[in-house]
Amino acid sequence: MGQSSIWGFFAIYCVLNLMFASPGLAQRQMENLGRGMAAIPLESKQVYLGWRLLGSDPDNIAFNLYRSTNDGIPIKLNVRPITESTNFIDAAVDLSQKNSWHVVEVLDGKECRAGKLFAIPANAAILPYLSIPLKTPEDYSPNDASVGDLDGDGEYEIVLHQTSRGRDNSQRGITGRPILEAYKLDGSFLWRIDLGKNIREGAHYTQFIVYDLDGDGKAEIACKTADGAVDGVGAVIGDPEADYRNSSGYILDGPEFLTVFDGETGAALAVADYIPPRGKVSSWGDDYGNRVDRFLAGVAYLDGRRPSLVMCRGYYTRTVLAAWDWREGRLSHRWTFDSDDGTPGNIDYRGQGNHNLSIGDVDGDGKDEIIYGACAIDDDGKGLYATGLGHGDAMHLSDMDPDRPGLEVFAIHERPNHPYGANLRDAGDGSVIWGVESPDVGRGIAMDIDPRYRGYECWASGKGLNGLYSCKGEKISESKPRSCNMGIWWDGDWLREILDGVVIDKWNYQDASSSRLLSGRDYDCASNNGSKANPCLCADIVGDWREEVIWRTSDNQELRIFMSTVLTNHRLYTLMHDPAYRLSAACQNVGYNQPAHPGFYMGEGMNLPSRPAIQFPSTASN
Repeated sequence: MGQSSIWGFFAIYCVLNLMFASPGLAQRQMENLGRGMAAIPLESKQVYLGWRLLGSDPDNIAFNLYRSTNDGIPIKLNVRPITESTNFIDAAVDLSQKNSWHVVEVLDGKECRAGKLFAIPANAAILPYLSIPLKTPEDYSPNDASVGDLDGDGEYEIVLHQTSRGRDNSQRGITGRPILEAYKLDGSFLWRIDLGKNIREGAHYTQFIVYDLDGDGKAEIACKTADGAVDGVGAVIGDPEADYRNSSGYILDGPEFLTVFDGETGAALAVADYIPPRGKVSSWGDDYGNRVDRFLAGVAYLDGRRPSLVMCRGYYTRTVLAAWDWREGRLSHRWTFDSDDGTPGNIDYRGQGNHNLSIGDVDGDGKDEIIYGACAIDDDGKGLYATGLGHGDAMHLSDMDPDRPGLEVFAIHERPNHPYGANLRDAGDGSVIWGVESPDVGRGIAMDIDPRYRGYECWASGKGLNGLYSCKGEKISESKPRSCNMGIWWDGDWLREILDGVVIDKWNYQDASSSRLLSGRDYDCASNNGSKANPCLCADIVGDWREEVIWRTSDNQELRIFMSTVLTNHRLYTLMHDPAYRLSAACQNVGYNQPAHPGFYMGEGMNLPSRPAIQFPSTASN
């Protein structure tokens, strides 16, 4: 039997093993990701290697690692198949030559599928990041980013929002034209979409979603568009000459569209009227355009199997969510929820939205709900509950208290007409578990940073919120981390680290202090969105289960993807195969950026989650 025949037999063997090893019936359509091998050169001829465990992998899967020099014969690096982790230090690398690495699956002692090569060129600089050079237009700056497999090769590409002069909805003035660009992780430029002068630039206007909406193995991009937008192949949407900007810079006239773009080319695939239309501007709460143009967006598995697009408008007053399906080349409207349409009880959902949203199965029916600030919309487009707690700037959805069934929401509120400035509630029915009084809270976060207390710790910035709280509502420390901005799993334990601006800190729970683990300032990196100080993206993009952080350089000419090079013996499937985390990462760029959270408890003393009930598009390559 020839070598190719042997590899073919092993490939079939591995696929069958994977199919029959998965518990239960796979349900949710997810990305067919590859191994995501990445290599970071270290000092003393060492190179850190990290790769993915997939959500479909059987428990007994192991790995062999190989290095090739100048495209020569691969050399096996490990003595025994690797079973305890998905990272490795190659300690004898000649960095004066080109080196490539790949990982091979091992099942029942037999080598199966090989992952794709990751190469480091000869004499590469020893730097702790992957570099993506940009084609940033003059007077523009890289801002929020999202990832998706745009070309079906099993690895992520980056969709980047390039911004110029922006304005908050409350501010007058002409803005720049929002631009979306796509890049491969090797730096290859794919396309540019210019949304044109009839889409205003600012954090609340252009909410773009990158996701494989139709299951063809390639992600699409969806966002609000208007006359004059130019897609990735140069085609113009609507009237190229139209200009609806008024003397104050607001855009309160003209058609509004929802457009789905091809992820590989940037070509517009479908254009529909945006739901809801703006209608009478003053009916949203003011007559100059502040509240009418507050947008949110997300992805939800409303049928439990396939993703739907959710596009939203309004949260201070009237609240409208519209669900769409992209199937077989057709964009169809699924349902609309409108707080002001006269449906009994819907008026209670008015004014409950945030500058962000979360999505997950909170009632245990296998289908997703949309947590829209202080309220929740069921998978069928009907109201699930409205708490009446009001608007807030930050919100987090996860299993924060592993001793309680289901998921919890930690949220903060501005100028509340109730006793809770910060509170933890049951995500399924909205009932408040505990809360803390404060009149106006601007930021808050929840994650496990203290192993002495089971579950997530919670803290916020606001009057009277001076300490750190356990998931039970107990004040466990008078001190708290300086920042309650973002979080990142970085150093290899189950505790989460503090991400703020361009620094990563570790909370020292013994003495209530912080230690600096990484500063992007040392590598000329900058954060985005002023005081929000967020990266372009923080998510599990390559390597093992830990998260990477993408920062722009201060000259706006490069993205730098930082990944941890600390060895860890914890082994967990990629967070991007957890449905709740993947949806959270997909809408991280929406409004005020929030960290992505999984749908299971992830912290000290956690039980490893069972493999997720997912299935892959049959057409995707791996």
